[in-house]
Parts: sequence; structure tokens; C-alpha cells
Amino acid sequence: MRFRVLFVPATFLKILLQLNMQKKSAGILLFRQKEGKLEVFLVHPGGPFWARRDAGAWSIPKGEYEEDEEPLEAAEREFNEETGIGISGTFIPLSPVKLKSRKIITAWAAEGDCDPSAVRSSVFTMEWPPKSGGQQQFPEVDRAGWFDIDEAEKKINPGQKPLLEELSRIVAHGRD
Repeated sequence: MRFRVLFVPATFLKILLQLNMQKKSAGILLFRQKEGKLEVFLVHPGGPFWARRDAGAWSIPKGEYEEDEEPLEAAEREFNEETGIGISGTFIPLSPVKLKSRKIITAWAAEGDCDPSAVRSSVFTMEWPPKSGGQQQFPEVDRAGWFDIDEAEKKINPGQKPLLEELSRIVAHGRD
């Protein structure tokens, strides 16, 4: 019996490894108490794909990070990039969630306040309209807002709902 030895170029192996790796994002779920009600700060993604979508389209401010990067530092950076607002304080770790896309989100809750009208997002460039060859810039976030938990559960990406549920439990337990 003869065996053939197959040599695979290193670049091909690198591509296979990247395809097999799960993408990871880190984010901050900012919350506040207003008139005795828990509210959360969510952002709506910018760009033409999301322009007419509302229910299930909103998100916590988050973004991808590299293997050698600390997730909390990435979460703070991404909050600033997506909102233009710096964040500091006490960060409460939340349980990671896995989206349908298989992306894993590591998140922290932080109590604070900000003005949604002050949000200034970074931009991304994409071909638009499709197959036109033209490039356009769009904000990563086109709007932001404060929502009570009931409204937030309607607005947020369904894969991120467990973050709201966990925060609600943490805040309720803290008041006992």
C-alpha cells in the first residue's frame, strides 16, 4: 500500500484556521435608574442594510477583538468608537451570549448616563449601491437611545436578550 504525502501551503492552513475560529465581540450594557425604572442604553447599527429595521436590530455597543486583546479593554474601546463617549466606573461581568452567527459576545454592565443625541460614531466604508463599484461611508451607529427593559427586549437583537434578563436579575437582587 502506498501513501501520498500531501503538502498544504501555510497560507491555506491559515485561512482554514480563521474560518474555524469563532468571532468574538466585547461590549458594555450601560444602564441607569430613572423614576424607579431600569433603563438600558442601546445603539442602532448604521448603513443601508439596517436603515429600515427596528425591532430586533438594536444592540449594546460592542465590537470584535483579537485573541491577544483583553475583552474589557476592547469593550471600553468599542463603546467609545461607536458612541464617541468615554466610559469608566465599575464593570459588572455578564454571562457570554452566542448569536445565531456563532459569534460570542462577552459583555459587562455599567451604571451611568449619557445623552443619546451626543452620540458620534466612527464610520465604515462599503460598496454602495451593490455592484456599482462606488464606495460610500456610513456611521457604525446611526442612532442611540434609552429604553426600559420591556421596550429594550423588543428592540434588541434576540441573541442579546439574555444580557437584559441577567442585568434585570442583578439589579433586582441588589435592591433586596
